[in-house]
Parts: sequence; C-alpha cells; structure tokens
Amino acid sequence: QVQLVESGGGLVQAGGSLRLSCAASGNIFSINTMGWYRQAPGKQRELVASITSGGITNYADSVKGRFTISRDNAKNTGLQMNSLKPEDTAVYYCHALTKWRDYWGQGTQVTVSS
Repeated sequence: QVQLVESGGGLVQAGGSLRLSCAASGNIFSINTMGWYRQAPGKQRELVASITSGGITNYADSVKGRFTISRDNAKNTGLQMNSLKPEDTAVYYCHALTKWRDYWGQGTQVTVSS
C-alpha cells in the first residue's frame, strides 16, 4: 500500500518556473519507478517524466531539456519545471509503480499564462 500526495502547483507566467513535489508514504521501498503524468483539458493523460529506483530517467519529447525529475530522498520525488509554456497547463499527477500494482496521487493544477 502506497499513498501519494502532490504539492507545488500554481499559476505562473510563460517562461517562469515551478517545482512540484510528490510525498510517498506506506511501503515506499516497494516502488520500482516514480513518474509524473499530466492531463490537459480535453486531452488524454500523458507521461511527462519518470525515474527508476536505479536513477534512470525518461522524458516526454515536449519537456526534454526544460523539466528535471529527481528522487530527493526515499519519500519525495521532485519535478523541476523551467521555461514553462502555456501548453504545459494541465493537472499533474504523481505515479508510483510497484511489482504488484501502481498508485496515483490526487493531482495538482499547473496553469501557465501567456
């Protein structure tokens, strides 16, 4: 059992930065991969970035070079978002993958104004 809570969302101007954080609790050492997904209005949920327990990262082409995912400690996973664009506006969800199942956070709103 894993619980995920996101924080750090908000309103920012284009070109600005935000840092999201995901706090995991429960059986956190069962997690193989942490990830961030986002869902914009009228669109499907998409993978933004992921990081394995071994530190291997993966990014969507649209955010590569602008976003950085990191495991700050055993509980917290960060997403540093720089050079934000209006098309980054979405609800961002934290995701954890274990051997047996996956888990989702409740989401946090990120809005980028032009």
